[in-house]
Amino acid sequence: MEWSLPPELAWPQFLRLLRYPAPPKGWLEAAADLPDIRKRPLLLRWIAQHPKSPAHLRMRLLPRLPWRALVAIAQDASAHPQARSHSVERLQALWGGMTLGERRSFAIHAPRPMWEAVWKVRDTGILAAFLAHPKLGPEPLCALIQPPMSPFQAMALQRSRWRESSLIAEQVLVALDQSLALPESGLVLGMAASWIRTLSMEERLNAANRLTHPALRKMTRAWAMPIQDED
Repeated sequence: MEWSLPPELAWPQFLRLLRYPAPPKGWLEAAADLPDIRKRPLLLRWIAQHPKSPAHLRMRLLPRLPWRALVAIAQDASAHPQARSHSVERLQALWGGMTLGERRSFAIHAPRPMWEAVWKVRDTGILAAFLAHPKLGPEPLCALIQPPMSPFQAMALQRSRWRESSLIAEQVLVALDQSLALPESGLVLGMAASWIRTLSMEERLNAANRLTHPALRKMTRAWAMPIQDED
């Protein structure tokens, strides 16, 4: 069976054929060599990630893709496993050379293997974008919130959708507990206040019993006591 290619074939139909699981032999290679394909990164993406694309073709196309296309491949369960892993490797190489604006745009779409690298960035804007990632759940975030905590992480968390989560609040307090006393940490005790308020009285008391920083432990325990009305 032979398939046509643009311009004989309309571009919308060509895109549909790119998703077909078993194209004729040599068709993907011929499609990748079309001059107009270079102007259409989306179409290159479908060729690069196709399960039937030869490895040499995949390795030739991936370096030509913009980061958004690479992210799409890395997160597409239908893509060839090698295409997904090489897309992540390519993104890791591109990460170091991205501008501040590109990093902020990338953070909210970052594939999971890059979450740790994004979380370590010392920029509140990038971290704020990452904390809005639609696939970021409380358990993976808890795994990222570890000492030493940076002031950029602390500030981004305070302004995020996670501020009302008791699970995240407890983890932030643990990270602050082991980070406040570090030299030049840039953290202040007041950063714990909003997280303590998120917890119930019982949760505050339980958290205080696990804390070791004297001032933080005292503050958390004091807020765990019910306020007595004066007669």
